[in-house]
Amino acid sequence: MPDLPVRSTVNPPSRRDFLKTTSVVAGGALAGQLAIAPGAFAAGGDVLKVGLVGCGGRGTGAAAQALNADPNVQLTAMGDAFSDRLEGSLASLKESGLTAKIAVDSDHKFVGFDAYKQVIDSGVDVVLLTAPPHFRPAHLAYAVEKGKHVFAEKPVAVDGPGIRSVFATSALAKEKKLCLVSGLCWRYDHGMRATFDQIRSGAIGDIEVIQATYNTSTLKKFSRQPGWSDMEFQLRNWQHMVWLSGDFNTEQHVHSLDKVAWAMGDEPPVQCTGSGGRIARTGPESGNVYDHFSVVYEYANGVKAFASCRQIDGCSNDVSDHVWGSKGTCDVFAHSVNVGGKTAWKFKGKKGDMYQTEHNELFAAIRSGTPINNGDYMTKSSLMAIMGRMSAYSGKTITWEQAINSKENLTPTSYEWGKAPELLVAIPGVTQFV
Repeated sequence: MPDLPVRSTVNPPSRRDFLKTTSVVAGGALAGQLAIAPGAFAAGGDVLKVGLVGCGGRGTGAAAQALNADPNVQLTAMGDAFSDRLEGSLASLKESGLTAKIAVDSDHKFVGFDAYKQVIDSGVDVVLLTAPPHFRPAHLAYAVEKGKHVFAEKPVAVDGPGIRSVFATSALAKEKKLCLVSGLCWRYDHGMRATFDQIRSGAIGDIEVIQATYNTSTLKKFSRQPGWSDMEFQLRNWQHMVWLSGDFNTEQHVHSLDKVAWAMGDEPPVQCTGSGGRIARTGPESGNVYDHFSVVYEYANGVKAFASCRQIDGCSNDVSDHVWGSKGTCDVFAHSVNVGGKTAWKFKGKKGDMYQTEHNELFAAIRSGTPINNGDYMTKSSLMAIMGRMSAYSGKTITWEQAINSKENLTPTSYEWGKAPELLVAIPGVTQFV
């Protein structure tokens, strides 16, 4: 893909609240937490150079956490489709007290669809992949090909070809002994780890039913500005475009589905049957995504997982997960197990910051030469979300094998600042599974 021209400075990204206080852990505060083994990838005195691909709010947050994860790390390169996003991210990081760990000069600010290649080729050791999910398979493949350690945000793909690509790349990362850490952050939450240890060790008996709910309000939208092409408009509203986000049950609800997968030992479901639609979403900024989904996942051992999600303003919100077993129940977010009507276990440890923990463990693994590879579960959980969308869009029951072998490819014919993919809204019973 050719490099693209720098875009005008419009609508800088909003800053994450945590950036206001992240400076308290900047510098060497975490030095004592890292076990640095002799002969590892980088000795304790070596600087680990970090590159950021995708400079939105999550990317800015990931960069801050990476810089706080290791006492000797620098952000040396940044890339995004838009210059204003890049500059806004850089300003936020500097304002948060991380200036001493930022070494991004004008020659290492890359803009355009090929910016990821330029970041990865700039001499970095670690790359943070936080661009819209559509681009993740290509970005991840290039990073691993070039021998880089990776933090990859969720989800890792939006369609079957993307999933197959990520499975292959994850295997290559393992072969190359590269770290691959997933942005499915609940797996790095101390309370969740203890809770799922309880579930997996049989504290509630054999799992029978799982319920996962993610009902929230809508996400931010950007009104079209003079001079924006169709492609720029869609990219700036990427969470509302199916080809870029995979729809919100893939982009957001994947967190809940990952907890379902975690409870089931990452064994994939046999099939799923879903429904969904678009009732409250209006206006071009809403793209072509749905605003509600309800999907039932069925497992070979008879377990059913009931997963629902909604993004509609003015409604009651509910983000919760529950697991029913033959001996008791687990309220996942409460970190508690109930047996016989009484609390049999409750997590009492320190909560911690799961976003920071995933980066702490990533950089500690790089230093010690003991790679982490989250590739299997991050890809399977992403596919669970995609197959749910496929079922809801088509109105058909979709098997795991159908989903993983799907020929549906959401990649546009070209990446350019003029035309963009046509935004068709799926109609169950009319839209066909491919």
